[in-house]
Amino acid sequence: YDRLLRIRALRWEYGSVLPNTIQFHMSAEEVEWFSRYKKSLATYMRSVGGEEGLDLTQDIKPPKSLYIEVRCLRDYGEFEIDDGTTVLLKKNSQHFLPRWKCEQLIRQGVLEHIL
Repeated sequence: YDRLLRIRALRWEYGSVLPNTIQFHMSAEEVEWFSRYKKSLATYMRSVGGEEGLDLTQDIKPPKSLYIEVRCLRDYGEFEIDDGTTVLLKKNSQHFLPRWKCEQLIRQGVLEHIL
């Protein structure tokens, strides 16, 4: 049971795609459980919050500001913001971006929040 709780927490920490290094240490049953949990959570998030649904995985901690300064830790490529602007995320580049667009990339280790 404890291991399933940890796997569930991985969905919230890393998003819907786990890094290969983590998946390597999971059994086939655990990967299947993660997949079912991921689909169940996605179905629920689409069912609440109007037409677009509500992404519960964003803003796990309440934000202090809507925009944050971030540094890119590795080359990622183009990243599109809601207003249609694209930003090229290259290693060691710094950007001032909307927090909710960056949280997933911060959790994945692509960006780091500059305090």
